[in-house]
Amino acid sequence: MRMLCVFEKSERVRHIGHLDIMRTVGRALRRTGLPLSYSKGFSPHVLLTFASALSVGAVGRRELMDVTLDEDVTPEAFLAALNAALPPEMQASEARPLPEKHPALMAMVQGAEYELRLMDAEAADAFRAALPGFLAQAEIITPRKTKSGVKDCDIRPLIHRLSMEGDALVATLALTERESCKPDMLLTALSAFAGIDVPRALVIRRRLLGLSEDGTLVPLETL
Repeated sequence: MRMLCVFEKSERVRHIGHLDIMRTVGRALRRTGLPLSYSKGFSPHVLLTFASALSVGAVGRRELMDVTLDEDVTPEAFLAALNAALPPEMQASEARPLPEKHPALMAMVQGAEYELRLMDAEAADAFRAALPGFLAQAEIITPRKTKSGVKDCDIRPLIHRLSMEGDALVATLALTERESCKPDMLLTALSAFAGIDVPRALVIRRRLLGLSEDGTLVPLETL
């Protein structure tokens, strides 16, 4: 069976990279005693996939992984065993079985909702004043780092929603295998429009999103 699991990467471990997260979860799973499925071959490993890598320095409130098991396990038993083995900063909150033919989570990701907590109140005020004009632009050109170098790109089609909540930007941004708008690209573009230096911000990925049957973005774990 396959088990979908929602877990957190909290603020205390935000500087841990994705490979270390994979190793931590893999080791925790092996300590649980759950009937895990392993890959075949010379160096077997737990069959475990993540919906989307999270940048170093970012917090993840509802990160998603897919764990394959050799035997049926209840979500309650799975969560209890996994949380007993995971560190307090990476606890799992939900689990549910997936059909065997359920698409890979990575292929279903279409967007993400972010909270960008600004460390500078003056920058937050500048962003608040600039936001209507910023969103009214037909194009928003900003640099993007690629394997072949830095190129300008238009991120306006990749910004689905953008607003201020207190001193935080709340953004729903495209996140697909083909194109995405990263939080730092948004901050760079908005800062340039507002005429200020790029402020420090704590990046929190609130949830990953996929497309429902009617084409709207919904929490990925509900699909």
